[in-house]
Amino acid sequence: MLIAADKFKGSLTAVQVAERVMAGLRRVVPGVEVEALPVADGGDGTVDAAVAAGFERREVRVAGPLGDELTAAFALRGDTAVVEMAEASGLQRLPAGVFAPLTSSTYGSGELLRAALDAGARTIVFGVGGSATTDGGAGMLSALGARFVDAEGEPVAPGGAALSDVATADLSGVDPRVSSVDFVLASDVDNPLTGPKGAPAVYGPQKGASPDDVEILDAALGHFAAVLEKSIGSRATEYAAAPGAGAAGGIGYGALVLGARFRPGIEVMLDVLGFAPALERATLVITGEGSLDEQTLHGKAPAGVAAAARAAGKEVVAVCGRLALRPEALGRAGIRRAYPLTEVEPDIARCISDAGPILETVAQNIARDFLT
Repeated sequence: MLIAADKFKGSLTAVQVAERVMAGLRRVVPGVEVEALPVADGGDGTVDAAVAAGFERREVRVAGPLGDELTAAFALRGDTAVVEMAEASGLQRLPAGVFAPLTSSTYGSGELLRAALDAGARTIVFGVGGSATTDGGAGMLSALGARFVDAEGEPVAPGGAALSDVATADLSGVDPRVSSVDFVLASDVDNPLTGPKGAPAVYGPQKGASPDDVEILDAALGHFAAVLEKSIGSRATEYAAAPGAGAAGGIGYGALVLGARFRPGIEVMLDVLGFAPALERATLVITGEGSLDEQTLHGKAPAGVAAAARAAGKEVVAVCGRLALRPEALGRAGIRRAYPLTEVEPDIARCISDAGPILETVAQNIARDFLT
């Protein structure tokens, strides 16, 4: 049996989900063989999943989204690095209750990438999601050597709003090592940079952006892409419309400008984590995440796990905190049955606060249904 679940956001990490499910299964069938492979789709928790799969955790001091120095981690195995932008520039890196949609920067994410290069990485999987930022990756590019100046030749301020002041973009100083690595942009969203489906409109409100802020950011990112076109040519505009450009406040755009290739986050992570050989050994796969809903079906970890398992002829069940998909939708995704915590404990607040023990009970139900 293989447990390949993502985190229950706000309650349990992916590693804790696997531990609790394993404990519940073994309460019913003590000798059951279980392999745990915590998964992630490129968002927060990606480095932890890589470390659980055998990567080495490396910690470095970088700038947080507001410029304060903090400790962030990336994962390294051989010459492959897994870098998670949320480690440096994620919402969880802001003080409680604080949002900074106009001024937060991805500079620290660029410092993380530089640290991975310094560690000898030849392949970098750049997981993006959960960002506090909407700066189009300008901060990240600056950390790697790019220069963005205003009409007076002064460096523009950090954050997305200040991009409206950019007069000249100079990428000639970007660390040359970036172009020599296999740079993979791993994301579970395929939004463009701007417009009705762009980063500010779709994700800005999650970062505290008001309707006026969204307009400011959308115009600033559009201007930023136009200035970059003068520097690197028409591909700057092509990248802005490309899938993944709008990921994590537009840091996907910055990564594409650097030469990254976009791949769905869960596909990349399953490759990196060694999912295929683990799947071969499994008879049943247990996947899951905090909420199984329509979003799950569009590139989230459980859908990716289920698709791969179905292709290999393996049966899949899912655990979740909350279930908002009908059985037919689950079936189309390759999931035979879902086991939400709310079946055991109807009180949502308790499901969040006591997720671990409740998940163990849910796992016992799976064991009774499939192992006895």
